[in-house]
Amino acid sequence: MLFNSYIFLFAFLPLTFVGFVILSRLGQARWVIPWLLAMSLVFYGWWQPVYLALLLSSVIANFLIGASIARGAYAGRPQTALLVLGVAGNLGLIGWFKYLGFFAGISDALMGTGFGFVDVALPLAISFFTFQQIAYLIDCHRGLAGEPSILKYGLFVTFYPQLIAGPIVHHSEVMRQYERAFSRGPSTLNIAIGITLIAVGLFKKVVIADNLAVYATPVFTDADAGGTIGFARAWAGTLAYTLQIYFDFSGYSDMAVGLARLFGIRLPINFFSPYRATSIIEFWRRWHITLSRFLRDYLYIPLGGSRHGSFRRYSNLMITMLLGGLWHGAGWTFVVWGGLHGIFLIINHGWQYLTRGQVWLRGNIVVSLVAWSLTILSVSVAWVFFRADTFDGALAIVYGLAGINDLLPSMGLIGGEVYADSGIGKRVWRWIALASVIAVLCPNIYQIMRRYRPGLGVPDQSTRIPLRWRPTTVWAGVTGVVLVASLVLLTQVSEFLYFRF
Repeated sequence: MLFNSYIFLFAFLPLTFVGFVILSRLGQARWVIPWLLAMSLVFYGWWQPVYLALLLSSVIANFLIGASIARGAYAGRPQTALLVLGVAGNLGLIGWFKYLGFFAGISDALMGTGFGFVDVALPLAISFFTFQQIAYLIDCHRGLAGEPSILKYGLFVTFYPQLIAGPIVHHSEVMRQYERAFSRGPSTLNIAIGITLIAVGLFKKVVIADNLAVYATPVFTDADAGGTIGFARAWAGTLAYTLQIYFDFSGYSDMAVGLARLFGIRLPINFFSPYRATSIIEFWRRWHITLSRFLRDYLYIPLGGSRHGSFRRYSNLMITMLLGGLWHGAGWTFVVWGGLHGIFLIINHGWQYLTRGQVWLRGNIVVSLVAWSLTILSVSVAWVFFRADTFDGALAIVYGLAGINDLLPSMGLIGGEVYADSGIGKRVWRWIALASVIAVLCPNIYQIMRRYRPGLGVPDQSTRIPLRWRPTTVWAGVTGVVLVASLVLLTQVSEFLYFRF
């Protein structure tokens, strides 16, 4: 079920919240967890009920394995073999459904095995709920987690605001909140905060991201079909997608935090103005924050991190980013995207090493502007491989960005019938300019609401901004206008981009 669908906004969400209110008011807080668990399963099964069996099997198996690992850790008998089995089982599950066709194609190409194309339908959110459970098992082994209640564990994994596209939540972040929040019941402050975040997130998705998609999608479609994309169209399509995915994922992340806050739960902040970053390192501290945390804590550091010299450090960075790219999708374009970010991070760390002690670089506005420009340029070019369905399509757009395709017709190297450089008007550049100003120069909703701590782990608390949210009539009116505008313009429901991962 989509957050931006009528069935969710006008049926599922009100029904779920009313049930929560009734159970809380009647003093039946112990039934809130089963109620939210049941509704979360309805939310997940709305698309394909058949995959509920897969989700429930995964939850039960990981709960039993985690309980055994936690008991061993508590008694001083680490269950390493059981941990390996649990992690392997989760990776095997995601490997079967998400990567079977990809690796079968590699096997066919390298060894002529003849597997052919293996088409396995991808269960919704499998990347997210498997990673969250892997983190749980590892935390159990470290003595940091352990859950005796199958219902609470089930809600921890399937809680609908976070289930489909994150944030990837740690057991320690939410379990204690459940008891406290559900026993207290609803509060007007939580409702005000939640509705504000939902309205802002829906506006980002419906009004900004979906309108940018109108300009980005045709460019990549033409490129994947073999068209030659000219300079202007390549940049328009690339920048439109760069901003589309920003507002699409930012909108989803805001709605996820807001939906959880309705029930008194504060989820980790997963998105914090990444296009303000002046380095790739900072970008990954702001973009998909919980995935970056997972990759750091459960892959990069176990590989050795930066403890064994520069070569190992850079190798570990590259391995982490390649696997991070592959996590997003089973295709070479995602691997290249991850590899590019691995290269960017290596260069960034190398630059920091070479310029250590250079005080004049800090706080220099010219240096900061150049650093920001290089960061956005690198991120935007990498998004081309992330978005394109084919490697040839990605290269066609990259050639267009570099101006190479504009030289080919005059050199007689390609025919005019495949030269797709039409349809660029002023409107696309207006959308790009407006969205860029909002993404880069305007304070984000967590800064505006920081006094009320809308989620966990809000960074950049020292920044002073004149705009501050308060639960007042004026802010209620602003939120109402934003929400109504989003609903009026919600003429066509489209899925969030991260739903496909």
